[in-house]
Amino acid sequence: MPTLSGEPHRQRSMAESFGVDVERYDRTRPPYPDALVERVVAHSPGRAVLDVGCGTGIATRQFRAAGCAVLGVDPDERMAAFARRGGIAVEVAAFEAWDPAGRVFDAVVAGQSWHWVDPVAGAAAAARTLRPGGLLAVFWHVPHTPPDITDALAAALPDMPRPAEDGYRTLDALAADGIKASGAFTEPRRWTFDWQRDYTRAQWLDQLPTSGLLTRLPPQRLAAALDGVGAAIDALGGAFTLPYTTVAVTAAVPGGQTRPR
Repeated sequence: MPTLSGEPHRQRSMAESFGVDVERYDRTRPPYPDALVERVVAHSPGRAVLDVGCGTGIATRQFRAAGCAVLGVDPDERMAAFARRGGIAVEVAAFEAWDPAGRVFDAVVAGQSWHWVDPVAGAAAAARTLRPGGLLAVFWHVPHTPPDITDALAAALPDMPRPAEDGYRTLDALAADGIKASGAFTEPRRWTFDWQRDYTRAQWLDQLPTSGLLTRLPPQRLAAALDGVGAAIDALGGAFTLPYTTVAVTAAVPGGQTRPR
């Protein structure tokens, strides 16, 4: 995930590039912590969930497993078609322009996708679809990637933006500012969940092309980048453990049943 600044939702070519290999995307992108899903459900007045930018349905499947009825919205028909093959209901639209047709939800969630939504218009649209007390929860994985691996990628792609963990702080701030500017929610809160995942060389190189930095690279440049990163992983013993922090920005529509946050 590259560092995004300013108005990342306007970077449409990157936002619409993730459907180039939906099978790889779904196979390699990590799910969300069960504790996050459980906390969203516990802080919502019911179990009707709208998943914004649902992609292939990674978060959708987790909320369904937690007993929720989930509708997905995604601008990419390729992603939506993959999710539908798994029995997920998906409507294709940019969320800001999506018509809820009178439907209301208990939670609006967005995993790894809210930065592609206009932060103010998106928050206002979420508020219109939520019942009183309903929860907006937008969240991202923050990988604490070993420096040797990020250095190898930077060396292979010196003209590309370098991923930076503080870039996620920018996304958090943009989301919180948009929620506040909409005037439709309680004060945003930040939840964090720490976890880790083990990767072999093959597993890391399998997921790396799903990054927004790499989805549009010509095959030769992608191969060179993968070779460089693969050599760095070999130097670490051929595998590594990656710590993650999943960060959620949450806020509720006033009214309804009050629950602690």
